[in-house]
Amino acid sequence: MIRFSALFLLIASLATAMLRAEDPAAETYSTEERSHWSLQPRSSPTIPKFNSPKDIEWVSNPIDALILTKLREQGLSPTVPADRRTLARRIYFDLIGLPPTPTEIESFVNDTAPDAYYRLIERLLASPQYGERWGQHWLDVVRFAETEGFEYDRHLPHAWRYRDYVVRSFQEDKPYDQFLREQLAGDELSPISDDARIAAGFLRFGPIRRNAGNPDVAFSRNEVLTEMTDTVGVAFLSMTVGCARCHDHKFDPIRQKDYYRLQAFFASAYEYEIPLSDPALHTTWKAETDKVNAEVKKLEGALDRAIGEARKPLQEQLKAAERRLPAPLPAISSVRNDDEKRTVIHVLKRGDDTKPGEQVGPRVPGVLLPDSSPQLLANVRNPKTQLAAWITDPQQNPLTPRVIVNRIWLQHFGAGLVRTPNDFGMNGELPSHPALVELLAHELVRSGWSIKALHRLILSSNTYQQASSSADQELGNKQDPVNRLLWKFPRRRLDSEQIRDAMLAVSGKLNFQAGGPSVIVPVDSEMVELLYKPSQWTVTEDISEHSRRSIYLIRKRNLRLPFMDVFDQPAPLASCPKRDASTHAPQALELLNGPLSNELAAAFALRLARQAGPNRTQQVQLAFELVAGREPTIAETELSLRFLESQSLAEFALAMFNLNEFLYVK
Repeated sequence: MIRFSALFLLIASLATAMLRAEDPAAETYSTEERSHWSLQPRSSPTIPKFNSPKDIEWVSNPIDALILTKLREQGLSPTVPADRRTLARRIYFDLIGLPPTPTEIESFVNDTAPDAYYRLIERLLASPQYGERWGQHWLDVVRFAETEGFEYDRHLPHAWRYRDYVVRSFQEDKPYDQFLREQLAGDELSPISDDARIAAGFLRFGPIRRNAGNPDVAFSRNEVLTEMTDTVGVAFLSMTVGCARCHDHKFDPIRQKDYYRLQAFFASAYEYEIPLSDPALHTTWKAETDKVNAEVKKLEGALDRAIGEARKPLQEQLKAAERRLPAPLPAISSVRNDDEKRTVIHVLKRGDDTKPGEQVGPRVPGVLLPDSSPQLLANVRNPKTQLAAWITDPQQNPLTPRVIVNRIWLQHFGAGLVRTPNDFGMNGELPSHPALVELLAHELVRSGWSIKALHRLILSSNTYQQASSSADQELGNKQDPVNRLLWKFPRRRLDSEQIRDAMLAVSGKLNFQAGGPSVIVPVDSEMVELLYKPSQWTVTEDISEHSRRSIYLIRKRNLRLPFMDVFDQPAPLASCPKRDASTHAPQALELLNGPLSNELAAAFALRLARQAGPNRTQQVQLAFELVAGREPTIAETELSLRFLESQSLAEFALAMFNLNEFLYVK
């Protein structure tokens, strides 16, 4: 680790020196262009002091001081603390994405030690499920998928290794700057490290158009480079650099030349499958694969020529042949530099690869550099490492720490301090609490880029521990109707993964197995038949795997699971900065009539009968404890018992899945 860090610091120093060399012909930027808040050097904010004993008592850390200052400016006050049951359910879903068990809730409620809450935070941060929950947020941002999209939607059978790398990185609290460097340049930084090469697979996960016949190679290559450049811009920098592909950015100080200079860092990067198997085994595998593929090709040709009833037996033969294809051998989906195939980067007129203009070399956006900074030479060594050095340099680049602390805040409160988490430019929203953005960014860097340290700071604040309702609700709604100032905790619906995983958990069906190849679960045959090749959706044989956490379900671009889709799981075509939380009729239909909810309701009913015995009152009590984290009221018990007089326990379990208290966190 020490040798790696020293090597990186040397490379970073060389990169900074090259970026700062004088070039009188380079562009300059006006004071106005450099004045936007997100482009300013980071600062350490002054933490306000309070005189009122009530205010002094409420402020538990600097976050509270900055939040309270804004509330007082609007004549608002924070609401009361959430009760312990509510707080337990909130923090469990936040940190591990699963509901607490009744035993876990009771343990926290009855723990009177002053540090009970802080010990709960530490236990959840250490839980194996923490990395699975927070890894999912990152996979959204980097548009992770395991297929290439477009017509063929070819599978990337080894992409799951990147997913596991992300989960592992969050679990181990890998420093965020190292996490980014490995994804941008792992193949350059540590070309013999499997982990680093897996991380570099980040550059592979955009949709790719595979053309049959005579493909336009230059067009396809341009699309790949565009995808890399645009995603790095929004995911790491929260800058819409892609808007400068065809012309200078209309709003932000990003020149079209800046766009292609950024693209030039990836000019040598090409996809690469790194075999992990014995060469002799690979030779045997290839021979068998080639043999079956030849048979598949022959059958496809015959199928194209066949008409009418003659097609059906050929279709069956084709499916049988595709099933005989050997499973892919272990490999890493990564990238590597090929200097002989380096793409010459030009500024393209209107983004058209057939209309090249001035040739450019790699350089980061000029507005974030001193005037007269040059572009680098086209054949610079380890270009992605130099980009990574700048992106993770907290002195040279103020954006990166601000961007990630905003993403972390968003997941805890449902909205970022900047509500456009992928756009910190002129068209993005201004931060609601600028000083708080600076505080969190400063603390992140000071802690050695520790994400878990940031969680501790946020979760220990009284701002986070507020109730989701307020005695001053009318005043709050009048002064701050969208709760931007956080005078109460925002009530939120669970996302698609949380709902499915919670249903699995309370039904007793959740399989906690971690990592490994992704799971393919059954779907309607009509959906499978729409695929380019139905063999792409081969259901995982081991049925117990179908009950694993949702992060381990395959992310296929051309087939989205109906349950996940209806609850707003994003399409992995572009970076998703924030999940939608819509409310519409198909959600109720899916929860009431869908195969997943009915299957798990039946399992939930069996659990209630097994654990509570035949006593209906005890079954109702256990159901509410598992689903809502509390005992039912007298009225709820009476209503439930009347329902069970005419309906089955499975129908009652299904109704419990449809409770607002199950689907929302407050």
